[in-house]
Amino acid sequence: MDATLTFLGSGTSMGVPTLGCPCAVCESAYDPASPNRRTRPSVLISYGGHNVVIDTGQDFHVQAVRERLRSVHAILYTHGHADHVLGMDDLRPLSFANPKGLPLYADDATADVIERIFEYTFRKVDRYPTSAHVILHRTPTAAGTEIPLFGAKFVRVPVTHGPNTIAGYRFGSAAYLTDMSDIPEESFPLLKDLDILVLDALRHKPHPSHSHLAKSIELVERIAPKRAFFTHISHDLDHDTTNASLPAHIRLSHDGLRLTFKIADATDIT
Repeated sequence: MDATLTFLGSGTSMGVPTLGCPCAVCESAYDPASPNRRTRPSVLISYGGHNVVIDTGQDFHVQAVRERLRSVHAILYTHGHADHVLGMDDLRPLSFANPKGLPLYADDATADVIERIFEYTFRKVDRYPTSAHVILHRTPTAAGTEIPLFGAKFVRVPVTHGPNTIAGYRFGSAAYLTDMSDIPEESFPLLKDLDILVLDALRHKPHPSHSHLAKSIELVERIAPKRAFFTHISHDLDHDTTNASLPAHIRLSHDGLRLTFKIADATDIT
């Protein structure tokens, strides 16, 4: 089955331009057409008439308007940090058309954060009448856990995010690993035979909870996808300058970038 992956956002938690920063990358990012303008990280996977989103950060409304996103059929969450969950309430108008409730998928730690922040949405008594019409599904944390959605499988790929283990996802011949500082050994078998690998590459210098550029390149070489795209990019990396330094099969992503792939390929990846 053919699918499209759209980068709704490719930036770090502070976005680019980063508020108050006078650096050249941030200055260039005030131009809406600049590939250095990076909203908070999220992707849209579209296939068979369905739209699945991974993470809804603070910029989700702006991203959905930019992409003219008129329907969403499921949301997957990687973890409970602000730049990945705070846009959940923007799903409200998109959720009203779903009579059974728009499904959200998150592990227990992430689900707890979502329920705490959006208590008025999930309360059983005196629920706010126009709250998002969503159903929160709590998913296991085991590597290889499958979430079947609309004829495709979304497979949990654990990654390390500083002291925490969070969710990456494999779907067909593509994988999305944002906010990762490392990949545990148990996850590498889940990343075989990829067409597209998306992974964190925050900046040049090492960071305690994110992979840096040189390390991400090393991970790409080990996993050996056909194509790799970096995301969760800070203002330390200029788009054009960095791309000119990378191997031909590795590129920085940018907001609005669209990639095509097969979502039904490589279903047996264990």
